[in-house]
Formats: sequence, structure tokens, C-alpha cells
Amino acid sequence: MANQLWIRKPLARLQEESSDEGNQLKRSLGASSLVALGIGAIIGAGLFSLTGIAAAEHAGPAVTISFVLAAVGCAFAGLCYAEFASMIPIAGSAYTYSYTTMGEFVAWIIGWDLVLEYALGAATVAVSWSRYLLEFLNGFGIHLPVELVCSPFEKVKLSDGTIIEGGVINLPAILIVWLLSLLLIRGTQGSALMNNILVVVKVAVVLVFIALGWSHIDPANYTPYIPANTGEYEHFGWTGIATGAAVVFFAFIGFDAVSTAAQEAKNPQRDMPIGILGSLAVCTILYVLFAHVMTGLVNYKLFANDAKPAATAFAQTGYDFLQNGLIVAILAGYTSVMLVMLLGQSRVFYTMSKDGLLPKFFSEVHHKFSTPWKTNIFFMLFVSVFAGFVPVSDLGHMVSIGTLFAFCLVCAGVWMLRRKMPDAPRSFKAPLVPFVPLAGIVVCLYLMYSLPIESWYRLAIWLGIGLAIYFGYGKKNSLMGKEYNQNQ
Repeated sequence: MANQLWIRKPLARLQEESSDEGNQLKRSLGASSLVALGIGAIIGAGLFSLTGIAAAEHAGPAVTISFVLAAVGCAFAGLCYAEFASMIPIAGSAYTYSYTTMGEFVAWIIGWDLVLEYALGAATVAVSWSRYLLEFLNGFGIHLPVELVCSPFEKVKLSDGTIIEGGVINLPAILIVWLLSLLLIRGTQGSALMNNILVVVKVAVVLVFIALGWSHIDPANYTPYIPANTGEYEHFGWTGIATGAAVVFFAFIGFDAVSTAAQEAKNPQRDMPIGILGSLAVCTILYVLFAHVMTGLVNYKLFANDAKPAATAFAQTGYDFLQNGLIVAILAGYTSVMLVMLLGQSRVFYTMSKDGLLPKFFSEVHHKFSTPWKTNIFFMLFVSVFAGFVPVSDLGHMVSIGTLFAFCLVCAGVWMLRRKMPDAPRSFKAPLVPFVPLAGIVVCLYLMYSLPIESWYRLAIWLGIGLAIYFGYGKKNSLMGKEYNQNQ
């Protein structure tokens, strides 16, 4: 029946599932671990790779404004995420929130969309991780076979002028995805410990980069700060700044990933808002300072087609002996990003499976490690295919539009739930509703508009595949749907 599409999962049931009695996942994460989890996802490809591309092709030195614009959209969405996470402390992120407010059909769409956000996000970072690994090994005269380090559709340029293209498979990207997936199977507590260590390392290097680079800034590199638009929407001027914000936006999904670990938080009502907003605040400050120093060290035009802008800029400081250390820290940063994204995606599919929208395979928990290990294995294989064969630029745009779409629905959901259930308990309330959710929707839609049209085509195709799966399997096996039909 058509009405089944709009049935909503009762808030009381979600709260029951998130209780200690209904929760199969181990509560091992405190507020500090959640903040580190968010920082682990945010500081990565957006800072160490896409910053240079956004500056060279879209915003110039004003890429700092791009980060501020992206952070504004994230702040509005983050406040909405924090309210939802405190009300509904259960795995599933935007999927769960949509199921409660807008019904099963919208929940399926957003759950399927989150695959773009998390799984392909992990693939994107894996490709960048592989490039920095090649740069590191190249510095020691170690050259891996071209066929095993590059997909058939991309070109890699190293700092010594070496160009790698026309390979067969990006094997390093695949291997790192496999390694981290196996680590996640062993449990989130051990994974969180590793993530905390990696976060400390990369934040320290970001601070060193800012501190050492600040005294070497050439003010001439900031002129003009906002290059004149070339006549094309995406290239410089204000529209270029907006496109730059959209391109790097996927690097801001850290606080979103925090919400997927709600069932593993020790005190979710208190810790989830801290983890979400705390990680966003810390990383926004670091992004702006890092981008300011990077574009001050090197003219933004030199970052064109450079997948290693941080290394290129740092070379201007004269601290050559720290170059390898910088690359190692970037590899550590990318590793923690992939760890969080793979964790987030497995928890979304775990929750969808518990609702009957996906096969039980995805919600089976390991008897020893208490993790959805079969889901981890599935995404280990799924993500590695994209990491091994798809160019990083195509992956990045798909991730950005998927992330922005998810944020729009979360913002709309908070507004709707305030109207329909104003008396529901909320340990954290987003301020200035409906202004905050409406502003979040407007900013995210504007950034979606700023992305290339190809991103919209890919999103439409992806959602079409998801709808076929929903009507072919999910709608028939939905637990809420079965209850609804029995009561008719």
C-alpha cells in the first residue's frame, strides 16, 4: 500500500532500541573519544589534498573563505545533528533521524545516499593515501610497478617530475582499505584507541606546519586575494569561492560520522553534542589557518593538478629534513579518516538491516568482538573496488553531493519533529528553530548547485539503483511495513 512509504518509526521504539537492554553494541566511547573520532574524519583529504585544488581551480587565496562558508553550512547542520543525536542515540545517523520524522521511503533514500558519503568517501581518501605513499617511497628511491599503483583512468605526478598513468589497479589503496576493515571487525574500542593516536600525530603536524610556515609567508601571494571571475561560474570570484566550498565539503563529514556511533557512546545524551560540535569547531579553525599559510607560502596557481599541495608548500620553508615526517603524518591522517568512514558506513547498514530494509546478513554481530563483521567485510570489498579503479576527482564530487543532500534532510527533519513532537525530551536543543534548519538547507542547496552538473547525473543514477532495491526487497521485508499492513 502506498501509505506504507510514509510510515514513521516511533520515537519510543528508537529510544528502547538504544537502551542498554536493546543494544547489542558495546558502549565504550566517551566524549573525548567522540571528539577525536570527528577530528579523525574531518582532518584529511580536504586539508592535505583538496585545499590546493580548490585554490588553484576555484577560489585562489580566498579558499580560506571557502572553508568558512562550508563550515557555516556544517554548523547549521551540526546543531540539527546534535539535537537528533541527543534524542535518538542509536546507530544510523541521518537514516534513523529521517525514519522518525519523514517516513520509511525518505529514510531509505537517505540511507542509500549515505553510501555515497561514507563508502565512496573512504575510497576517495584511499586513493589520496596511495599517492602520498608513492611520494614517500619515491623519496627513498623505491619505485613500485606502474601497473599496481594507478587505475587505468588516472594520472599521478610526483614531485620529481615522474608521471604515472595507464596502470591496471591501485593496489596500495585496496590494501589499506582491507587492513582497516579487519581492524574494525576486532572492535570499536581498539579502533578508537588507534584513531586517537593518529589524531594526535596529524594535529601536531598541522600545528607545526602553521607555526613554521607563518614566518615564511610572502604577502604578494595574497594579491589578489579573490581573483576575478574568468566568466565561468566555477572559476574564481564569489562563485568560485562557493564551488571551492562545495568541492572540499566532504571533508567536513566528521561530526556526521560521530552520530553513527551513538549506540557505542557511554553517555550519548551528553557526549554526542560535545563530539559533534567540538570536532567541527576545532577543525574549522585548523582548516582556515592551514589554508592561509599554505597559499601564503606558494602562489595558488602552482597548486594546479598537485595532489600533494601541503608538501609543495612546506618545501618553501627550508625545513627539508621534515618533509618525510610531514608525509608520514599525512598518511596517518588519511588512515584515521578511512577508519571513521568505514565505521560509519557499517553502522548505517547495520541499522537498516535491523529494520528489515536490508538482509539480516548486514546486522549479524560477531560473537566475540560484538561488531557487525559481515557488513565490514562487504564494504571492505565494495570500497576497494572503487579505490582500485575510479579516479579520485570523480569520487570526490560524488561524496560532496551525497553529503550535502544528507544534511538537507537532517535539517528538515529537526524542523518537522519540533512541530509534530514539541514535548519530546531533548537533552540538547538546536537554537533559533526554524531559522537554523532553514539556513542549513539553503546553504547546502546552494553548495549543491555550485557542483558540476555531472555530479547531479551520478546522484540521480545512484538513487535510481537504490529505489530498485527498496521496491524489490526493502518495502516487502520492512518490519514497520509488516506491522502497518497487519493493522489495516
